Amino acid sequence: MSQITARYWREIPRRYRGEAAKSTKTGKVFFPPRLVEPKNGNRQFEPTKLDYEGKLITYTVIRIAPAGFEDQGAYALGIIEMPGGARITAQIADCPIEQVKIGMKVRIEFRKIFDDGHEGIHCYGYKVVPM
Repeated sequence: MSQITARYWREIPRRYRGEAAKSTKTGKVFFPPRLVEPKNGNRQFEPTKLDYEGKLITYTVIRIAPAGFEDQGAYALGIIEMPGGARITAQIADCPIEQVKIGMKVRIEFRKIFDDGHEGIHCYGYKVVPM
């Protein structure tokens, strides 16, 4: 069994529940939650939920997929800005590459990401789909 399994299980609560942290000093939302806010050193956060709708601010097309993703062919990977300022990186699903546009509204969905080897576990996480 590979090393990804332990990391995968450790991060399940964030993936399932969209756990984020909101700075009590600046109001900025961080996903995944942080212990220290960059630039100002703030350590005061309150738990919050990540909004499930956002806007695509940039993307790239992966044409030669890394190990574990070879069967997906070419796919788009984008940075999505959520309300509150949190930014996530996610695969853009259910949308032909030619139709992906900066500024498009997207929604987070819980999906299968990959399999951990031939006999490994199914790893789930979030992808985004157009609204």
